[in-house]
Amino acid sequence: MKGLRIPYDQLSPEALHGVIEEFVTRDGTDYGEIEVSLETKINQVLNQLKSGKVVIVFDPESETCNILKTNDPVLKILGD
Repeated sequence: MKGLRIPYDQLSPEALHGVIEEFVTRDGTDYGEIEVSLETKINQVLNQLKSGKVVIVFDPESETCNILKTNDPVLKILGD
């Protein structure tokens, strides 16, 4: 797998919001039995980015972004 870490603070506020919104609205991102608003989900991910718990990774092959936990083994494969 190839990918590039993208520092969240290098994205415009609009681009960052779009990346996070796309991530939290993907199929399979279930928050359980309690309904959580979209803005709450976005703020939760933004706080995790700011605290360093997750990072944004861009895959140039598929031209998509993903948000991964900093301890995700995939990040070791990227080697950056």
